[in-house]
Amino acid sequence: MKNPNVKWIYLLILSVIWGSSFILIKKSLLGLTPYQLGALRTIITGILLLAFGFNKLKAIPKSKWKWLFISGLLGSFIPAFFFAIAETEIDSAVASILNSLVPLNTILLGFAIFRITSTKRQVIGVIIGFIGTAILILKGSELNPSQNYLYAGFVIASTFMYAANVNIIKRYLQDVKPLAIAAGNYVFIVVPALIVLLFSDFFTAETFNNPALPKALMYVSILAIFGTAIAKVIFFKLVQISTPVFASSVTYIMPIVALGWGILDDETFSFIQGFAALLVLVGVYLSHKRK
Repeated sequence: MKNPNVKWIYLLILSVIWGSSFILIKKSLLGLTPYQLGALRTIITGILLLAFGFNKLKAIPKSKWKWLFISGLLGSFIPAFFFAIAETEIDSAVASILNSLVPLNTILLGFAIFRITSTKRQVIGVIIGFIGTAILILKGSELNPSQNYLYAGFVIASTFMYAANVNIIKRYLQDVKPLAIAAGNYVFIVVPALIVLLFSDFFTAETFNNPALPKALMYVSILAIFGTAIAKVIFFKLVQISTPVFASSVTYIMPIVALGWGILDDETFSFIQGFAALLVLVGVYLSHKRK
């Protein structure tokens, strides 16, 4: 008999891993540039996924490869750089809350591009979520005048890419095994990531003489291994043993974990921002609530 509590254990583990990713990005940036961080994260993750999932690639139909290419760009490659660029200016806790817009943007893109119908409750959820986002960004720029909150746009753009990726997988890659999708994504993006790394001045004396480099490499390795590669496997398993709706509830817990890390790292977070974050999560909840 299967233990019904196992899904909750997976959910908690995944929430802690993904919720910790934002502080790991922040710490990695102490010794790496955003482009070096994004490239290394992609390369390390790709090596792991291809090592374990390479034998799954031959089962992928030829007609699916173009969608795997687009999925890899939107779901992994570009966001890896955009989140790193964003966190050079905005706090990790704020980035994590903005990341919660993914379900809302999934609904918007699903309706606008993929003709997937939405309920009134979902539309209300989207509106509430974006009101919370606006308050969060505006208040953050007041509290941290030295930070450029226009960089929040990189996170918001990434959430639209994640949302497009979810719709692509649902519509065009539904019959492809999860590990095959992940490995197939990285077939296309590992080499471009290596090229970016080569042109990012990583292999220079200045980089290797940076005393912060060893810790930065440790943080980005943890981020790639746990926050990307292992997290994907856990998420796929969670979907298999529960439901997509239950698995998506990780969105509610991740910001709590990230906020805790941010506070421990002396990030400034006001009561109004807390209220704005709550609005975002309420919007996400309404967008997923079923009658």
